[in-house]
Order: sequence, then structure tokens, then C-alpha cells
Amino acid sequence: MSLSDRAPSGRFAPMDLHVADHPLIAHKLTVLRDAQTDSSRFRTLTDELVMLLSYEATRGIRTEPKDVTTPVSTTTGTALSAPRPVVVPILRAGLGMLEGMLKMLPTAEVGFLGMVRDDETFDVHAYAERLPADLTDRQVFVLDPMLATGGTLAMAIDFLLERGVSSVTAVCLVSAPEGVEAIAEKYRGITEVTVHTAALDERLNEKGYIVPGLGDAGDRLYGIV
Repeated sequence: MSLSDRAPSGRFAPMDLHVADHPLIAHKLTVLRDAQTDSSRFRTLTDELVMLLSYEATRGIRTEPKDVTTPVSTTTGTALSAPRPVVVPILRAGLGMLEGMLKMLPTAEVGFLGMVRDDETFDVHAYAERLPADLTDRQVFVLDPMLATGGTLAMAIDFLLERGVSSVTAVCLVSAPEGVEAIAEKYRGITEVTVHTAALDERLNEKGYIVPGLGDAGDRLYGIV
């Protein structure tokens, strides 16, 4: 699905938004949205959805030629280039997306960002950070199930920019137009941001939740603690 189908031309430019258009993704997302889906099934579906989304999200990953000897002959294949890509889940809900991403990128390094949003003010606070000090020239994939107001993803991008990242690819399960627009406006002319999402939903409600959305992803994954 192209962005022009959902918004006036150029509204989100120059951010690159990719909304998945595949029957398997649509089916799995429908089950994920269902309030009757329990945590075990929710985690399994999240894992499967991230694997499908990462297929497109990694299309621009850097590669180099590699000579290989087969049982029959020799040929030149393709290998991932150094330095290795970095995957950064935003805790806690983003942790539920990590396994699916690493199944597709098993050699990636992993950094962590712990963030929480105030449900009253929508302000985002970071409570944990584990990232390399220098990420210059590294390809970074941020995992965040919900792109709602955009505050969490924006803070994550700011952390990465401080470490030299020149472009960021975010993988999300569900996104709201308000969050997409906020990210596009904040980083216009500053850095390249690409978002891959299973769905671009209708809107945010007064509590900052995505409608129709899928509820609180962290609670759906791990329960309420």
C-alpha cells in the first residue's frame, strides 16, 4: 500500500513509509488484534509478523560479493557487509519482536532502550540504555510494536543520532497517522527515517491509544505486572 493512498501527496515526505500489503500479514494481524487472543498466541504471532516485515525492512541492507565453492562448481554469491547491523528493541514491548528479527538477522548486534510513556501527559521517559558509544556508518533497526504519538520512536532516534547514526529503519506492528506525521516533521532534513508497519490505522483516541489498534502491546505480550 502506498502512502499516497492514505494521505495527501507529500504529507509525510521525506520519511519513507511502507505499509505491508500481504494476505498472510493481514490474517496474522487480525488474530493479533482480537482481544480473545492470549499472551502465548500473541507472542507467537508477533514473532511471525516481525519475520515477514523484516523481509522488506532489510531490503536495503549492505552486502558484498563472496566466492563460494558448491559441490559442483565455484560461484560468486552474496554476504552481509561489515560492520554488522544493529537491532534495537524498545523495552518492554519491543523485546517481543527481537526473536523474529534475529531469526532473519542472526549475526546482528543488539542494543537496548528502555522507555515508558506517561498515560496522562504522553511524555516519554528513558529508564535504561545499552548501546555502542559509536554507531557511525552502522545500519540500525529499531523495534517498537506501536507507533502512536511518535514520542517513543523520536527519543530512540535521538539516542541513535547522538552516536553517529545517519539513517534509521523502524519496524512496527501498528502505526497511527499522527505518529507517522510527527516523526516525518521532526526529522525532516535531519536524517533518513524509514518505517515498516503491518498497518496504518485510523487515528489516536483521547488516551493516545491507536484505533482500532491492538491494545497495550506490552500487556498483551507479557501480562499486567
